[in-house]
Amino acid sequence: MTGTPGGTRVRYEKKDHVAYVTLDRPEVLNAMDLRTHEELAAVWDDVEEDGDVRAAVLTGAGDRAFSVGQDLKERARLGERGAPPTTFGSRGQPGWPRLTERFTLSKPVIARVRGFALGGGFELALACDIIVASRDAVFALPEVRLGLIPGAGGAFRLPRQVPLKVAMGHLLTGRRMTAAEALRFGLVNEVVEAAELDRCVAAWAGDLVGAAPLSVRAIKEAVLRSLDMPLEQAFSATYTWEERRRRSRDAVEGPRAFTEKRAPEWQGR
Repeated sequence: MTGTPGGTRVRYEKKDHVAYVTLDRPEVLNAMDLRTHEELAAVWDDVEEDGDVRAAVLTGAGDRAFSVGQDLKERARLGERGAPPTTFGSRGQPGWPRLTERFTLSKPVIARVRGFALGGGFELALACDIIVASRDAVFALPEVRLGLIPGAGGAFRLPRQVPLKVAMGHLLTGRRMTAAEALRFGLVNEVVEAAELDRCVAAWAGDLVGAAPLSVRAIKEAVLRSLDMPLEQAFSATYTWEERRRRSRDAVEGPRAFTEKRAPEWQGR
């Protein structure tokens, strides 16, 4: 089933409770221009609003790149026309809030990474909940070599997801990180041969779809909101999706299905 949003830059399909989002500019290694961001914003709105969608998979077309980030040729043209330089965040820019700043997206997102995930492409992956990469995947934030900054969250998320010295080494030099290194640092969930990438992603997506949808959303919200909270405060905070889950039919259905030795029938409400 093809989703309503999307367009010439982004392919969007929905099947078996999973939304498949594909950056579709393989001729430029899936670099993202302003139109791409506009199309992506409509897609993420639909992912959140469609009650039938329980998880999303984000990837790039072709076998060379997940995404190499910002379309620098477009950025150069905009600069020549007097557009202000980019900085942290994308408020006021097309496609805001982008995935990197869409802090209330409640559905889990899997990044399917093959080839280059550079700059904003790496930042997109960092904003996902699960990363599955092929062995030929390469990650980097090369902005420092271009007179730029990793303003789509790389400077903030990478130090939260790998040891500080590792993050600083890559941020301050633009050095590349192999898939094996990313796995060793716990940055990705799984690394497989390219031929096994789709099978592996499908297994993760299947596990997400099989889980209670309100539990998944409650856990995601609680984890991400509590990262910077003292532990005592985390326990006492109010989480919107947890309030919905504990009052839901699914909270009763799970234990009942276990007792009756059958598969649960999740309602998601």
